[in-house]
Amino acid sequence: MADPDHQKDGKETHNDIESFHAALRSSRRILALCGAGLSASSGLPTFRGAGGLWRNFEATNLATPGAFAMDPGLVWLFYGYRRHMCLKAKPNDAHKALAALAREMPNFLCLTQNVDNLSQRAQHPPDRLFTLHGSLFDIKCSKCDWIERGNFDDPFCPALAPASVDPPPGETLPLLNPYHRIQHVSEDELPKCPRCKQGLQRPGVVWFGESLDFDVIARADSFVRAGPLDLMFVIGTSAIVSPAAGYIDKARKNGARIVVIDPRAEDLDEMDKLRSGDFAFGQDAAKILPVLLEPIIGTRQPDGSYRKPG
Repeated sequence: MADPDHQKDGKETHNDIESFHAALRSSRRILALCGAGLSASSGLPTFRGAGGLWRNFEATNLATPGAFAMDPGLVWLFYGYRRHMCLKAKPNDAHKALAALAREMPNFLCLTQNVDNLSQRAQHPPDRLFTLHGSLFDIKCSKCDWIERGNFDDPFCPALAPASVDPPPGETLPLLNPYHRIQHVSEDELPKCPRCKQGLQRPGVVWFGESLDFDVIARADSFVRAGPLDLMFVIGTSAIVSPAAGYIDKARKNGARIVVIDPRAEDLDEMDKLRSGDFAFGQDAAKILPVLLEPIIGTRQPDGSYRKPG
């Protein structure tokens, strides 16, 4: 049976802000799963769907251990470009709203698939933010367990300088033009591990075919099992990559109503995935999240802070 607070004129609604606010005010434990769409308003490409190619390569085909073993220079150019773009980008209002919610609600946990560091720069409390897929700004060894946290060098090394160039206004970066020949980056030009002296340094992200950090998953599972969940936000993600997508089912089984925030959330095929009591807001997260979370975080001020109600 549909929740009467989730109805208007006897019909169940999925995008009524007033109904959502009522659900939010009564919530005590909330989980969020965020994807690349969270950072779209910051100017970062999602590399999925139309326009998701990088120099005619499927970005997902470059994000594998096999691709790095075959051509580490090419893979590093791709990640060097992403690092540069992320360093230029700024956290948007969605990052800031989630960070504000985390500060106001101790039992709110955000699981992010993003590796761009924008949530961290929005001052999201570290103990309320679990980075499932690592960070572009962590560097690992491809052979041993050496890792360096918080490397913001741009370019990462001299050979990757072409990935850190900003083109003139209105022009395309040569690196992004598949018809523009680029200088091949050899293994000898990439940094070696300072510990084992053998493995190449690589981005500290989780590639396709690799396992997520066991400790992060264990802590996320512990939060989900700790008590009933009231809401689960699914923000800017298609939620098809496991095991992250599995948290939607886990949250449902623990009582959560699902709140989907994505420009496609109200498409017919997406609406078919909803259940009674769920919400769907087919808008950019940067525009709608501050509105949705206003009863808890307050209204956004010109300086970017939030003024709480009352």
